[in-house]
Amino acid sequence: MGNSESHSLQGAWRSQFSAEERTFLSDIFDSISGSNTPEETKGGKAPKQQLTLAMLKFIEDMIMSVIHLLKHEKMLRGWSMEKTGDCILGTSRLTAYLMSELKAKGEDLSAEYLHTVEFGQSAIKDWVYRASQISSFLHALVAMALHLTKSQYKGELFSPNQVLPQCLGIKYSGIFTVLDIPSVIYLKPNLPSGNQSQWKLLFSSQAHGESFSRFSTQILHKGPTLLIVKDSLGYIFGGFASCSWELKPQFQGDSRCFLFTLSPNLGIYTCTGYNDHYMYLNHGQQTMPNGLGMGGQHDYFGLWIDSNYGKGHSKAKPRCTTYNSPQLSAKEHFTIDTVEVWMVGNLPESDLTKTKSVLDTDPEAQALLEMIGKTRVSDGLRDPGGDEEEE
Repeated sequence: MGNSESHSLQGAWRSQFSAEERTFLSDIFDSISGSNTPEETKGGKAPKQQLTLAMLKFIEDMIMSVIHLLKHEKMLRGWSMEKTGDCILGTSRLTAYLMSELKAKGEDLSAEYLHTVEFGQSAIKDWVYRASQISSFLHALVAMALHLTKSQYKGELFSPNQVLPQCLGIKYSGIFTVLDIPSVIYLKPNLPSGNQSQWKLLFSSQAHGESFSRFSTQILHKGPTLLIVKDSLGYIFGGFASCSWELKPQFQGDSRCFLFTLSPNLGIYTCTGYNDHYMYLNHGQQTMPNGLGMGGQHDYFGLWIDSNYGKGHSKAKPRCTTYNSPQLSAKEHFTIDTVEVWMVGNLPESDLTKTKSVLDTDPEAQALLEMIGKTRVSDGLRDPGGDEEEE
């Protein structure tokens, strides 16, 4: 069994990287494992190497090098180092997450205890094959080291799209996103493939104000979205909504939805199958909760933003039933610092003809406005939805 796994790993390793790349990467693995010994001894067993702080340093340097390379080559795809969160802190969090993925079979160790475990080159190569971010970073690093940014990888040109989505909505604005670039790199491969290539900022409380009505209007019928929340104590967390948000007193969405944390730690929490309480958005109802929620149940959501804007909760004792997520915020009941919503992917054709205003979904409110002689000032002023693509 172990022998067949080893052959399978070697085959995957060879198919993933060219001969020239494998030579370069072998030198890297020798360096970070602290040895230049061959992969296998004469007895056929792979030698184990002690994981050291050099491994952590290498990963941090690799992430920062790739980001600075993309910046130098103007390949940040609309993201700006000056308009995103702290890249150094983001790199530390991503490094800790990636190191937690490198663990011995049957063990579940936090990053702080990984230095007590021995890993051979086979384990490291298996880690590279399993962790998509590591593979993407190494491809970019090899391209930089071998001056092959225009060379072919597996029949395709190296592209920054392998690492970052296209960003629309902040480059030429005064908006600063709470997302840092390593966190974007972390979230991207966890999204469905059709939602990875382009992100567009729909709502930022910094730019659009602290109004739940404005918030809900901006995100309705826009297709899959990422909700990002920063609480007053600096925790950053959110959720992926796989379907368009709609105002209604029932749960919506499907099993592709998930919750996540970005600070102080990275984590993805997918559906458990226990219930279908994936997404909830309601406003102006007297008998049902008013606000936006994901997971859990009424008044006990995994993530909740109240319609009385500025407050929310993340209740999970011990875990959210829908997503198996822990408490995402610093405190169970939190105060909002910033909220952002990003449209990920293109607007679905089925949503192009749907209305965009809260008033459009409330005929009584429309009639009341007409009775008192008020016009809808937002008519004719809505965003046509066509952002110029940013490089």
